[in-house]
Amino acid sequence: MFGVSIGTLFFGISSAWIISQYNFFGHRVLHWALLLPLAMPAYIIAYTYTGLLEFEGPVQTFFRDLVGISFMSNWFPEIRSLGGAIVMFSLVLYPYIYLLARGAFLGKNQAIIQVSKTMGASPSRIFFKVALPMARPAIITGLTLALMETLADFGTVQYFGVPTFTTGIYRTWTGFGDTTTTAQLSLLLLAFVITLILIELWSRKQAKYFTQPAKQNEIEPLTKLTGRKALFAFTLCSLPILLGFLVPASQLLAWSISTAETAFNSSFYQLIWNSFYLAFITATIAVVLAVLLGYSKRIQQSKLIKTLVRATTLGYAIPGTVIAIAVMIMFTSIDSSLDKFMLDNFNISTGLLLSGSLFVLIFAYVFRFLSISLQTIDSGLSKIKITMDESAISLGASRGKTLFKIHLPLLQTSLITAFILVFVEVLKELPTTLILRPFNFNTLSVRAYEMASDERLADAGLPALLIVLTGIVPVIILSKIIGKNNV
Repeated sequence: MFGVSIGTLFFGISSAWIISQYNFFGHRVLHWALLLPLAMPAYIIAYTYTGLLEFEGPVQTFFRDLVGISFMSNWFPEIRSLGGAIVMFSLVLYPYIYLLARGAFLGKNQAIIQVSKTMGASPSRIFFKVALPMARPAIITGLTLALMETLADFGTVQYFGVPTFTTGIYRTWTGFGDTTTTAQLSLLLLAFVITLILIELWSRKQAKYFTQPAKQNEIEPLTKLTGRKALFAFTLCSLPILLGFLVPASQLLAWSISTAETAFNSSFYQLIWNSFYLAFITATIAVVLAVLLGYSKRIQQSKLIKTLVRATTLGYAIPGTVIAIAVMIMFTSIDSSLDKFMLDNFNISTGLLLSGSLFVLIFAYVFRFLSISLQTIDSGLSKIKITMDESAISLGASRGKTLFKIHLPLLQTSLITAFILVFVEVLKELPTTLILRPFNFNTLSVRAYEMASDERLADAGLPALLIVLTGIVPVIILSKIIGKNNV
């Protein structure tokens, strides 16, 4: 977490400051391209860089031919290490900080920054003494999101052999079947998550004292950079895009092309079908529940609704490994009680009726990702004036008719966005799927993990590439949203 904090803060803050304050060649592309690494799951980028930097990879092979094998073995760093995991996380998680810090630098703070310039403050002094302190709550929020993703990761640390809570929980559950120790480790991991949530809540409370949205006429033109300064800015902003997306995506494409002849078969099509229909079902359920909860919260402010809405926000913060273990323990207990009841009364064994089916997997997905759809739907509902509800009710329309005839048509964009976000998250999710999937049921993420674990990295390329290509869709949505602002 400490190493990822340094890496994400460096890439996120530096790129956000340059993009928000300066205009240079490539600026209009870079301001949204810096979000592209969000489409690259950490475990997939770990596979690609292992293929590139391992002993038999193209990078080490090239340098061995150039300087000799003995020299190479002494200084070339080991990618499968704690340091390697930190770099992988930093390259794909910095956009959380970039997105929020950029918004803070472009807010009401911009006017204060302009005043500081007129008073003769140097660019470095403005950054450290004015902009950075005012953007601190936004930066802390972005950092806590990045660290939550770090804590929740399983594929990267498992593949790199880095012992963490998630790998310990998985090994204890699958290797020893020790429910008690698994639950204890999960609670310890939750303690870290709760700490991060409290820090994030504190930063939100502080945010109102530091920044406010800027009016369009308060946003000053960006400072024009030329020559070496423009080259430096372009290089610094391009580096995380190159390392966090372009290089690994190119490697995945190369692997996919090399294995295309043998990869496209009936089992691979089954993988695609399993992944997409699982994501489709989960996204549909999540959106329906989000609409019901969001609309219920709009029309009545009961404690029950508020509690349910708050409970959904915890799902995304809790690591997938912990959710999977909790769901499995709960439904295994239900199955055991149901089986005992049926045997005692009807002499019929129901077996693993729930815990051995897709039901528990979809249940865990919905619990984990409902927060994403609810926040999206809630944001859309907040833009619909309450007077529209009052007018419909005064004309004799019921609450249900108001929802279907007025709100849902107006929420079309929010509904589609929520569906896509949940769909993509389900495709990328690895630990929950790995623990809860039924026997002989594979998805694209599981296949990529299994191929990489068997050191068949080229065979992992095609399923990983499909996950990345699908993950670009929400990035495009985000880029369109921020593109509406002055860039």
